[in-house]
Amino acid sequence: MAGGTKRLPRAVREQQMLDAAVEVFSARGYHDTSMDAIAAAAEISKPMLYLYYGSKDELFSAGIAREGQRFVEAITPAADPSLTPREQLRAALLGFLGFVDEHRSSWMVLYRQSMGEQTFASQVRTSRARLIELTAKLLESSTKDPEPDTDFGIMAVALVGAGEAVADRVAGGEIEVEKAADLLENLAWRGLAGKKK
Repeated sequence: MAGGTKRLPRAVREQQMLDAAVEVFSARGYHDTSMDAIAAAAEISKPMLYLYYGSKDELFSAGIAREGQRFVEAITPAADPSLTPREQLRAALLGFLGFVDEHRSSWMVLYRQSMGEQTFASQVRTSRARLIELTAKLLESSTKDPEPDTDFGIMAVALVGAGEAVADRVAGGEIEVEKAADLLENLAWRGLAGKKK
């Protein structure tokens, strides 16, 4: 190969750049990350990086969008109607916590760094709103004869908030995925049981 760099399809190259960007942003933080560092991690030239992503903001935003989509995809198997409500809840928790455990850099970028950056916070809130909406639907389908004033949206906000706090512990290696899922499942199921009277 003359120049040394293999020609890859654009979509593959973009994913490689995003992979590198997420890792570097995770390790250094948004402000301390340079396009030079990302280009070096992706093993490409800085001009090529700018050709695909015109600025650091654009690259960070693309990373948030991709990781947010992957995050939501990790819990969508829980919507399988052949599962019992409790199995759906368990699948959602394992998908959520398993994603965090396997993609700790994604979690760092999505929830720790992005929420602190005003420019990107609304993008993350949109992704989080989708997660809350899915959770609310799951809670509603899991509750037989709910009381008329049951607010599944608020219940979902509480569960997702607790889930994020526990996920931080998973990302930090303080608790294993199965134990974390047990904790959240018991918390959610007790809440639902209280509504079933």
